[in-house]
Amino acid sequence: MRRRHAASLDPHAISEFGRRLRAWYRRSARDLPWRRTRNAYRVLVSELMLQQTQVSRVIPKYHEFLRTFPSLAAVARAEPARVLEAWSGLGYYARARNLHKLARELTSDGTRSRVRLPSEPAALRDLPGIGAYTAGAVASFAYEVRAPLVDTNVARVLSRVFAPSLSPKRPRDLKRIWAIAERTLPRTGNATWTHNQALMEHGALVCTARVAHCDRCPVSSLCATHARAMTLRR
Repeated sequence: MRRRHAASLDPHAISEFGRRLRAWYRRSARDLPWRRTRNAYRVLVSELMLQQTQVSRVIPKYHEFLRTFPSLAAVARAEPARVLEAWSGLGYYARARNLHKLARELTSDGTRSRVRLPSEPAALRDLPGIGAYTAGAVASFAYEVRAPLVDTNVARVLSRVFAPSLSPKRPRDLKRIWAIAERTLPRTGNATWTHNQALMEHGALVCTARVAHCDRCPVSSLCATHARAMTLRR
């Protein structure tokens, strides 16, 4: 039952969806600092900061935090209060506390000069403060692992395009949206990096919570929600 929607997707529609979305991203993506790196620690910091915080607020704090703590080892050596101080202005301080716990956990064997985050989502999820989305993001964006990720924006895009009857707010439906996200992944890790970035960007800039800008959507002709809206207008 969990994979009913994913299994029923038209392979041609999936392929075309990904192709159009990635082409749009290459033309329209914002130049954000965390998109210029494959450093797992820097990707993790950006993903933690972006949780419930606007991009415009994150950018200066991201640079500032990395100047203070250029590595996980530097975070591990610091006292918790120092990490929280560097996080000030972003709110939701549990994110900073979890980052510090994670750094300490990865350096618990006393080897603090070289710390490497795991590359597989399952191993990442075992670390403090890392859920399914963040694990997928770090695996995909740092290591180019072929891993799905679903945040609020991605869930909205995928449900509107492929399964309008699903609600991301219902846990059972959210599991099905994750299955759709996995089903729509391209074949390679490098393409997955672009694909996942494109899904997030599309939800942030085009298929937004307040307005679905179908007039400038690269996948509107494939979208079930758009098709239904057009039918109702006739």
